[in-house]
Amino acid sequence: MEEQQTIRSLAALAHAYRLRAYRLLVVAGNEGLTPGALMEALELPAATLSFHLKEMSGAGLITQERLGRNLIYRADFGHMNALLAYLSENCCQGEACLPSTTTACSRC
Repeated sequence: MEEQQTIRSLAALAHAYRLRAYRLLVVAGNEGLTPGALMEALELPAATLSFHLKEMSGAGLITQERLGRNLIYRADFGHMNALLAYLSENCCQGEACLPSTTTACSRC
């Protein structure tokens, strides 16, 4: 992942409703969620949710698929993994991190 794509992704998540929506989509997994389910869970009007979904989609964080009359939104797990890999590629001076109860990196 390139630095600019990382910045776009993080900027898209830097809003409470977008972060909440993204986390809901991650939990939903490959089944995804409809806009109606997201509106209900987040208690957002349709226009507001649409704006936030467009921002996340533009950043590559989510995908949209039409199934019959429904739109299904899903977290793009490939993008998520690439973002996490970019953010942690220099963790522990390039060595594998060991599990720790206090930090993500046993050497940090």
